[in-house]
Amino acid sequence: MSPRVSLPVSTHQNSAPLKLGIMASGSGSNFECIAQAIASGELNAQIQVMVYNRPEAKAADRADRLGISRVLLNHRDYPSREALDGAIVSVMQEHQVDWIIMAGWMRVVTQVLIQAFPRRMLNIHPSLLPSFPGVRAVEQALAAGVKVAGCTVHYVELEVDSGPIIIQAAVPVLPDDTAETLHARIQVQEHLIYPRGIALAAGG
Repeated sequence: MSPRVSLPVSTHQNSAPLKLGIMASGSGSNFECIAQAIASGELNAQIQVMVYNRPEAKAADRADRLGISRVLLNHRDYPSREALDGAIVSVMQEHQVDWIIMAGWMRVVTQVLIQAFPRRMLNIHPSLLPSFPGVRAVEQALAAGVKVAGCTVHYVELEVDSGPIIIQAAVPVLPDDTAETLHARIQVQEHLIYPRGIALAAGG
């Protein structure tokens, strides 16, 4: 039950590339899949900077390997979520970012960031929203006994995982699935649909 999207990833190859700012907290696998889609010509964009909030995040290693600028904004160094988001806005504006792409960003964002990039912030979540928002979505799905799980690219709004949906992909839940095995299959679909979701959002 993988996505079957007949449109090309980008229908605006003759227009100026989208200027993306990536936000990551963990391994950065979605970050790298977006970079690969750009390198292959599937997505007409360029990554201006990758912001990460955990010094140990593997996403930083990926940025170095890919030759992409990275900036550490450790959330522990800021007195509030708003202060952190203000710093993120400054970095993104300094790098002339048009769209913010949250790729495994594990912090709740505030209006400080959302208002600076209205309808230009995207997130990917490992469930078929509106089901199972928030943390541990895969575990929530297994606990509920659903037969189908998946992932969703959506706009970011103040309420967590509540923004309008752009694209989704479904995967079956197998009888012997664990959180790890199900998440691995969901992640395969995340890597397929995130570049498509970015192109769809930018194309209106």
